[in-house]
Amino acid sequence: MSLRIKKNDKVVVIAGKNRGTTSKVLFVIPSKSRAVVEHVNMVKRHTRAKGQGQPGGIIEKEAPIHVSNLMLVCDKCKRGVRFSTNTDAEGRKTRVCKKCGTVI
Repeated sequence: MSLRIKKNDKVVVIAGKNRGTTSKVLFVIPSKSRAVVEHVNMVKRHTRAKGQGQPGGIIEKEAPIHVSNLMLVCDKCKRGVRFSTNTDAEGRKTRVCKKCGTVI
């Protein structure tokens, strides 16, 4: 299964507690249709001490969010947009903004 959101894409969250937040995708999990977005869906994890150098405690990290709750941000439109895929002359697929027509 191929996801339409990729690593390092700039996305806006359209649903959930972080709605309206614009950030960068850190990595995607295609098998679960989820993505980890920077500073979005933060959860607290209690960790056990692992030896002398690493103390235990509570760390805050990003949890995966479903890709249906994300929208790709167009640099020209400056907001979350719908997009289509086009094939160029060399046979490569490109994502194109439906509103302004620029390549994302």
